[in-house]
Amino acid sequence: MGSRAFFLSLRRARCVEGLGAANGWGSRRLLSSGAGLGSELVEDAEVVEGGDDLKSRIFRLRLPKRSVTNVIQKWVGEGNGISASELRQISKELRKSQRYKHALEVSEWMVTNEGYELSDKDYADRIDLMTKVFGVDAAERYFEGLPTSAKTSETYTALLHSYASLKMSDKAADLYEKIKDSNLSFSALIYNEMMTLYMSIGQVEKVSSVVDEMKRQKVAPDIFTYNLWISSYAAMLRIDEVDRVLDEMSQDSISNEDWKRYRQLTRIYVISSQLLNSESGGLVEAEKGITQREWITYDFLVILHASLGKKERVDQIWKSLRMTKQKMTSRNFMCVLSSYLMLGHMKEVGEVIDQWKQATITSFDNSYCNRLLEAYREIGLIDTANAFYMLLIEKNCISGDDP
Repeated sequence: MGSRAFFLSLRRARCVEGLGAANGWGSRRLLSSGAGLGSELVEDAEVVEGGDDLKSRIFRLRLPKRSVTNVIQKWVGEGNGISASELRQISKELRKSQRYKHALEVSEWMVTNEGYELSDKDYADRIDLMTKVFGVDAAERYFEGLPTSAKTSETYTALLHSYASLKMSDKAADLYEKIKDSNLSFSALIYNEMMTLYMSIGQVEKVSSVVDEMKRQKVAPDIFTYNLWISSYAAMLRIDEVDRVLDEMSQDSISNEDWKRYRQLTRIYVISSQLLNSESGGLVEAEKGITQREWITYDFLVILHASLGKKERVDQIWKSLRMTKQKMTSRNFMCVLSSYLMLGHMKEVGEVIDQWKQATITSFDNSYCNRLLEAYREIGLIDTANAFYMLLIEKNCISGDDP
């Protein structure tokens, strides 16, 4: 797997939600399959016969070519009503299941039938779905065709997300300039999209300029902003800057327990990994093609989700890392160990130690565990350090005589 593609596969899922429909786009023909309408109606009737609610009927349509529009028409034809909130929820769940064509059909029903008032979020969702179903050119044309009133912060963000997710850096940069020149108010999300793009294409040095623009616009950063900002400096081995941003983060008025946990994990990572400042900020190549810069970025993705208490995401990222067939560094193992430790999942900590010992391309060294143990003690998490110490004895990583 290419390292750039791998980065995108691990990206924090910041999918923009929302959108509606503009006049002139809602062609049902675009959403139908090549099969004749009559055969689809018969097929759909067979599928939904004996069904209960509308959502269940739609979710029984497994193949993308099957028409959601026909199912909704049949539902309404039976005298049933359907509210906008119900349609939005069905569309949301279809997106989660990656059934984008069906989700777009649900959205299209709201566009072409009276009685549904589209929100900014509805319009944004349509841009995201059109990108996935028809491609970014279709989404771009749709955005350009929207009335001025529908060109909001949400729809701009959705189009920027489409460009960024496809690494279309020139178009993303052009749209970002338009956004800066607009009179609209934007949240941290728009800036996070640009920072994520720069991280994904290896232009980490541009991340701080986006943060500078946020500050000029007086937009409050969120934890994702800080993570991207800090990981960009860590990737360039500018550790003094990492410390500076962590201090700034601690002074933020909206700092909470998640942020505290993030700062602790980051300090543990820097201490235990023995990251040092590099005056050049240059790339350090790993043996199998992934740079040290990229490995550090992956580590901070683990740190982010651990700080948010999202163990399942840590599980998924760690599994993906282990399946890359790229040579992981000792830092990767220490990062995921510290994350499970912070979350209190000692079973997983033990499993990672076992995996490290069994690894054929990344040698296990007891000294790394000792460094991690000392890092936890250094930041004052004594109880966690003691629990880790006992586990290390159990795993024969250290003797009971070690301090």
